[in-house]
Amino acid sequence: MQNAAIKRVNVSSLKTGSAQQKKSKKTDRRSNFGKRFLSSCMEFQSPTSRPTSSDVVLNHHPPFPIIHQFLLPPPLLPTPSTVLLPVPFNPSLFFTMDNQRSISLLQFMVDEGLVPSVEEEDKRKSVIRKLKQVVSSWIKKVACLHQLPDHQIAVTSATVLTYGSYGLGVHSSGSDIDALCVAPFFASIAEDFFIVLHDMLKRRPEVSYIHCVKSAKVPLMRFKFEGVSIDLPYARLNVLYVPENVDILNPFFMRNIDDTSWKSLSGVRANKYILHLVPNIEKFQCILRCLKLWAKRRGVYGTLLGYLGGVHMTILAAYVFLRHPDATLNALIMHFFQTFAFWPWPTPVMLQEGMLTVIDGIETRSYMPIFLPSSRYEHCHTNITKSTFFRIRSEFLRGHEMTKDILKPDFLWDNVFEPFPYTERYSRFLKICLSSPNHYALVEWVGWVKSRFRALLLHLEATQGFCDPNPTEYVDSEKTEPNVVFYWGLKSNKNNFLDIDSVKGEFMKIIKNGYEGSPGRMEMSILLASQLPN
Repeated sequence: MQNAAIKRVNVSSLKTGSAQQKKSKKTDRRSNFGKRFLSSCMEFQSPTSRPTSSDVVLNHHPPFPIIHQFLLPPPLLPTPSTVLLPVPFNPSLFFTMDNQRSISLLQFMVDEGLVPSVEEEDKRKSVIRKLKQVVSSWIKKVACLHQLPDHQIAVTSATVLTYGSYGLGVHSSGSDIDALCVAPFFASIAEDFFIVLHDMLKRRPEVSYIHCVKSAKVPLMRFKFEGVSIDLPYARLNVLYVPENVDILNPFFMRNIDDTSWKSLSGVRANKYILHLVPNIEKFQCILRCLKLWAKRRGVYGTLLGYLGGVHMTILAAYVFLRHPDATLNALIMHFFQTFAFWPWPTPVMLQEGMLTVIDGIETRSYMPIFLPSSRYEHCHTNITKSTFFRIRSEFLRGHEMTKDILKPDFLWDNVFEPFPYTERYSRFLKICLSSPNHYALVEWVGWVKSRFRALLLHLEATQGFCDPNPTEYVDSEKTEPNVVFYWGLKSNKNNFLDIDSVKGEFMKIIKNGYEGSPGRMEMSILLASQLPN
């Protein structure tokens, strides 16, 4: 627990068979990845030929004014000619340091094992291919159940589209797959998806731990297919035939669809739109992998806990990348921290000018509004609160302070990505232990409780003033039944008293409301930092 914001990628889990042979193969594979990326996105140019618009601005805090109107970009940074650089300034040294930092960051990524192995990639592709086959058989069966004419049954089809980290190509080893089932108009979500398709999947030997999450903002099925975790929401289009690689950005397919389908399609559309916008996909994938790892290590990644999610990180990274497409990897990271450390929130982040014409009442109350690039009006849903906004903003500032000096002699990327030191920052913690009789019930119980965590966080903010919900999930080894434990940091104040029984009682009322299964157990207690397990 100490000094850990999130569990590190278990590189050793990728090793199978002969350890020495696999180690050699992995080293070669990572080396090839590094060379491939180096050749595509880390081209080193001379100072005279390098465009100054992409250069890193040194030692400057942009004086952003407080903006009350919703404008697209923050005020432009001053041109390099107006920036005070360290004296004497050696352009050759500057570009050398910038390039060396980029190479060292790439090596850091390789050492962390952020890129899945070829075997893992092949397995994921196989899983998606088999899932598409199941969905194809399912839609034919549903068409028969609805007694469609034979010629319509013959041509009707459905498909599966991937999105999220897997769809963007930035998934890590062991991460799940976000996949969307897209079907024709006649297949209902209540019966045909949650009953017929559910039963077909459940009967397959490759599928395990399948359950339905019907009450989520985006209803979905969650299961494991050959050991790979899959989240499968549903959308239906007003067509009879859904092409395998349907162009979901085509307005033709978006006409007259229901709200649930619109929400389900938002993630896929955002992914495709961003990949269409960025000029260098491999380079964009690299910076996004880095930033997601940074957010996880620093404890500011996790939508249900009030932090940034994958879609938020993707849009923020794309915003910087589109404005500095020729910058090195190091320069992009520097620009990212500089941009959002001084961003005039709640000015929304938007990737294109002219996107926003109407601001709804909900979005004006958001701490960090971020708009989806595939819609003129739609924003990314967030659970960010006053406490988590402070934490995110603090991490942006920390990142800027650590990366802004390109000539810093003792700079190490390990320090930037250092796990957040919870036990050094907080003297008290709220321990939340969720348990169930079996693993299947625990997965469903934990998912439901996490979806209601925002209510608990707001209550703690109201009584304690500040709460830092560590997104990392731990296990209490002293308990015999399956469990998941969270430790939330509490800041000391004049009144450290917290009626934990009252907090638990109020929160239990919230989580039991609407829960369809058998509720698991929840225990809450206050621990001192010295009482936390190692």
